[in-house]
Amino acid sequence: MEDYLRVGTYVNTHGIKGEIKVYPHTDDVRRFSDLEYVILDTKDGKINYHIQSVRYYKNMAIIKFAEIDNINDIEKYKGADVLIERSNAVSLKDGEYFICDIIGADVYADTGEKLGIIKEVLQTGANDVYVVEGGNGKELLIPVIPSCVLDVDTDAKCVKVHMLPGLSDL
Repeated sequence: MEDYLRVGTYVNTHGIKGEIKVYPHTDDVRRFSDLEYVILDTKDGKINYHIQSVRYYKNMAIIKFAEIDNINDIEKYKGADVLIERSNAVSLKDGEYFICDIIGADVYADTGEKLGIIKEVLQTGANDVYVVEGGNGKELLIPVIPSCVLDVDTDAKCVKVHMLPGLSDL
């Protein structure tokens, strides 16, 4: 499992005092209010910044770091991922998992046949969809619904699915 979880992307500056706009990669944009610090994953390495204040505008978080008071000190990191340590992650309920924990997982049909490896998870709104890269180079799109995804084991990086009629024909 990864030590860091991506919770957002630094997409732009805001004003001249060093605030940044963060596009969230989390279910709850207000999650940033509960954090003491975040880590920017920059070309210069991972840098910890303490959150001084957070406000929200539309679907973005506008964050002011205690260490930054000038746009010139933070602008160079635009595009960086905003990370948290796994220990600061929200608690998950039974049956929930972080997407990063299943990327690369082996996918098996309930018949025992290996279908491939999860290379991406699409979030459609109605339900997630696993993008599975098969051994033949073909992609399978598997909807994450109870009748299709039977078991997800993040420790073993293994997912068991039931192939509904027509799924392998796409």
